[in-house]
Amino acid sequence: MAVITKFVVVREGVEKMTFTSKKEADAFDKMLDIADNLLPFIEQAQLGLDDDALEKLSFYLAENKDQLMGLLKGGAVTKPAAVKKASKKTESKA
Repeated sequence: MAVITKFVVVREGVEKMTFTSKKEADAFDKMLDIADNLLPFIEQAQLGLDDDALEKLSFYLAENKDQLMGLLKGGAVTKPAAVKKASKKTESKA
């Protein structure tokens, strides 16, 4: 019998993602925190976006925070790194 350690990110009682390493789970949790903090900031812009679009935009910016930080510092646009979802983490269907 094998023992498998899983790290689960839970938000408001809902499982969001499962990871095989604590480092990945912590990084995803931090990204969700950033997205949560971006949401009210973007809402202040009064862009007329619906809640779903605001949430997607917040998540996208948080997911690509490193590239965004470079752009805010005056850097050039670079192609975002590919996300490796299949091998290291799986989405929960809760």
